Amino acid sequence: MTAPDAAGLRRLTRELLAAHPPATTDRTDFLKARFDAGLAWVHYPAGLGGLDAPRSLQPVVDEELAAADAPDNDPRRIGIGLGMAAPTVLGYGTDEQKQRFLRPLWVGEEVWCQLFSEPGAGSDLAALGTRAVRDGEDWVVDGQKVWTSSAHVARWAILIARTDPDVPKHRGISYFICDMTDPGVEVRPLRQITGEAEFNEVFLTGVRIPDSRRLGPVGEGWKVAQTTLMNERVSIGGARIPREGGMIGPVARTWRERPGLRTHDLHQRLLTLWVEAEVARLTGARLRQQLVAGQPGPEGSGMKLAFARLNQEISGLEVELLGEEGLLYGDWTMRRPELVDFTGRDAGYRYLRSKGNSIEGGTSEVLLNIVAERVLGLPVEPRNDKDVAWKDLSR
Repeated sequence: MTAPDAAGLRRLTRELLAAHPPATTDRTDFLKARFDAGLAWVHYPAGLGGLDAPRSLQPVVDEELAAADAPDNDPRRIGIGLGMAAPTVLGYGTDEQKQRFLRPLWVGEEVWCQLFSEPGAGSDLAALGTRAVRDGEDWVVDGQKVWTSSAHVARWAILIARTDPDVPKHRGISYFICDMTDPGVEVRPLRQITGEAEFNEVFLTGVRIPDSRRLGPVGEGWKVAQTTLMNERVSIGGARIPREGGMIGPVARTWRERPGLRTHDLHQRLLTLWVEAEVARLTGARLRQQLVAGQPGPEGSGMKLAFARLNQEISGLEVELLGEEGLLYGDWTMRRPELVDFTGRDAGYRYLRSKGNSIEGGTSEVLLNIVAERVLGLPVEPRNDKDVAWKDLSR
């Protein structure tokens, strides 16, 4: 079957809309029909929500659906599944795993979370200590994970655990899909500076994971995890947004609507940040075009770095622009939101929430190393632990 061109995708989308009118079709039924028609992510294989078409043609489908007021799959709610789990399952999953997980993931019937970071293994993720021990056809997992977004609403988790402590830390890790409803999985909220508990800590005690839910070979989980991490940084830093989308939008609106707040200094700073935000937006568009040629590379780390810095500087400018009003905070209520929202609510929320942008998805310090070594080609920092068995490392 030949992959459709733009005209073919436009025709298929209109056929979908005619057969399943958004105004009269149940939202979930429409999304399932879209997936089955190959219009979910057109660059995925036929039968898995795609049509083997170029990734660059996805906007053709999206524009037709938006014009028809068709429902989307609420990507902010299922961002971890879409941006991290799906490309990893596609890259390393068996045919059975792809068929089982990708459709309900994309439709939003099943939320995913990421069980990577640990209290003693955040920036140095390969030092993780959560153990997975083989027991017949299962793996028994014990350990603790932390900073887990959406764990309280997730059905599935992507999990890395140590399966061989006798080899260097990068080589003794395996990658699993964990059922968050299984016995032994305990999720506890972590209240953030915003007042919310968007993050969680997760305790795993004797959790049994069938070997059929392993992704990639035993002991090669670090390689599999790189697919997840590279896609994560692109999904955070390179998201498709319109001009004045994201954090710069509220500041620009306030500037236009409330001239009494303006000063010359704030004007100069806003102009600088507006230009930088637009440069980052266009760079993100170019990065997404490069993805057509293959998997995301280290350039996504640079985009995520820019995303964190700009969000923090722009939100700080917004609070300063609003003066005393910027010190107000709308709601400190402890709640556990169902989605990650970087720009919602008020200026105070945006300012506080942006502080996490330089930590989540890879700290800025780690990403600077990645850019230095893998993009700029600078010498790798000396390491004395690369050839030492994990069990012999000082902790």
